[in-house]
Amino acid sequence: MTSQVNSTAEQAENAEQANSPADNQDESALVEGQQRPGEEKEIRQLDRVIIRFAGDSGDGMQLTGDRFTSETASFGNDLSTLPNFPAEIRAPAGTLPGVSSFQLHFADHDILTPGDAPDVLVAMNPAALKANIADVPPGAVIIVNNDEFTKRPMAKVGYATNPLEDGSLTAYHIHSVPLTTLTVEALKPFGLTRKEAERSKNMFALGLLSWMYHRPTEGTEAFLRKKFAKKPQLAEANVTAFRAGWNYGETTEDFAVSYQVAPATKAFTPGTYRNITGNLALTYGLIAAATQADLPLYLGSYPITPASDILHELARHKNFNIRTFQAEDEIAGIGAALGAAFGGQLGVTTTSGPGVALKSETIGLAVSLELPLLVVDIQRGGPSTGLPTKTEQADLLQAMYGRNGEAPVPIIAPQTPADCFNAAIEAARIALTYRTPVFLLSDGYLANGSEPWHIPDVANLPDLRVQFATGTNHELPDGTQVFWPYKRDPHTLARPWAIPGTPGLEHRIGGIEKQNGSGNISYDPANHEFMVRTRQAKIDGITVEDLAIDDPSEAATTLVLGWGSTYGPIAAAMRRLRTQGIAVAHAHLRHLNPFPANTERVLKSYQRVIIPEMNLGQLATLVRAKYAINAHSHTQINGMPFKAEELATALKEAINA
Repeated sequence: MTSQVNSTAEQAENAEQANSPADNQDESALVEGQQRPGEEKEIRQLDRVIIRFAGDSGDGMQLTGDRFTSETASFGNDLSTLPNFPAEIRAPAGTLPGVSSFQLHFADHDILTPGDAPDVLVAMNPAALKANIADVPPGAVIIVNNDEFTKRPMAKVGYATNPLEDGSLTAYHIHSVPLTTLTVEALKPFGLTRKEAERSKNMFALGLLSWMYHRPTEGTEAFLRKKFAKKPQLAEANVTAFRAGWNYGETTEDFAVSYQVAPATKAFTPGTYRNITGNLALTYGLIAAATQADLPLYLGSYPITPASDILHELARHKNFNIRTFQAEDEIAGIGAALGAAFGGQLGVTTTSGPGVALKSETIGLAVSLELPLLVVDIQRGGPSTGLPTKTEQADLLQAMYGRNGEAPVPIIAPQTPADCFNAAIEAARIALTYRTPVFLLSDGYLANGSEPWHIPDVANLPDLRVQFATGTNHELPDGTQVFWPYKRDPHTLARPWAIPGTPGLEHRIGGIEKQNGSGNISYDPANHEFMVRTRQAKIDGITVEDLAIDDPSEAATTLVLGWGSTYGPIAAAMRRLRTQGIAVAHAHLRHLNPFPANTERVLKSYQRVIIPEMNLGQLATLVRAKYAINAHSHTQINGMPFKAEELATALKEAINA
């Protein structure tokens, strides 16, 4: 898990590279050698493994990885995943742009990232091999579908000769398996066409890897029968292919060793766990927040990668008093959500960076109306359409300043896929308590990645119920009792929330500046300045938890400050540095506006502050401007999350500079 770290797990994480089959020659030698006839197959214990499934977009790599992950979660390992797929709906088959991959890191101790490099690569075709070989360390295991290594598929990706035969892969332990042929042969009794049968080769590969790492099989078989319930023959064909892959591993002499990774019993606190993606956790957090607030939830949204899964999932839960509206565009989506908030519901809109740009005018309107609204931004690579399926953290300044006028909005960022649940509840707390739109900045890495989630006790969730205005709140000089929509709570500066149609509470709100208290239209300069400063003071006064510091040595002079999804890579890099005897502290921001009250004191208590970000230094810009400290940026914008080892090396160089 990614919450608490004990010393045993810390040592294990630091020993990742040394303990993997890719880097241990004794273990690799066993993989390399074939089984002798009559010999029992050897079972070796490992503490962790990184597997990457890679193939054409039509090869089902995401489904294969997801099923292996689900069985790994049910087995009790800690895990972290990294799906990686092209933005094209269907890139040309067999080409490099069409390669889709799914990486899974699982272990018998707590882990923080999907891993830097795969110990095992499953390559379904030449394009998958070529696109991923640069990430595979010498000594790693590569399982390839040799049926695809024919002249035309190899020529598509620039292989002049067959890499399985020309000696270019001698640094790796190659298992050349005719996955397609074996699958077609196994499915002959079903009377399928060759093309239909070939589609099940990913299940054959899944069966082989499930045997190799002793994964449970019952869940996958049940899943396949449920998924293809309307086509029983197809369901049984996939189950048969899955079993054929398992049996191949059990009987072939090419695989002399299988591996076991014990459950991570010491990594988890007692409780009930499930595997969860960031988008699913965020969805459940929204449902929990609305339930705890005793409010209907209304989602106004327009489909956009990588946020669409939230719309899809919420639409399945109408029983929780949820309405979902798939609008014709981004502007209509947020307009409907804001209208729902005006009507007394928890309004939510989901999008990504390009959609935030379109929603900016309505977000400004929500600031002026001072209504609770959640703006969920699942960040992706930009600018413009950019990299729809790749990850980035480059919307921070847009969330902070991307509106006309002074329009301050609170900003929250989850740290891990499971933490998206808590972040959604916290965003709702702030929106409802302070009557303000709130940005929740997740990203593609968190949205599609997964990890074990400790299912919380509902009794421990916060009470988010609000009191709607039910009567007048102001007396005019002539004694008349009226309702003033901008008469504020003295502690939170939140205005009252009145449901339209409540007798006696007729009032004006809108985008044109309002007179303090009454809500009447006002162009008075002094009133405008007062309202602008009041709206800013409301955001500045939001109560958030102090910034926590991870500094076990209590002697560090360097602080690494992060936000959002960089938590895992930074924390893993910290473990490596501390193992080398380097004292370094780590703090991670959940609240980016307002910053925690102790942020300045924390930052100025260290001689050096380094801020890794997946952008060109947006948090560093804010920190320098607000606190006048010389924060050092370490940035990456290649569409992928930081690798822990590369980040550790960069931080070490910065510390020693």
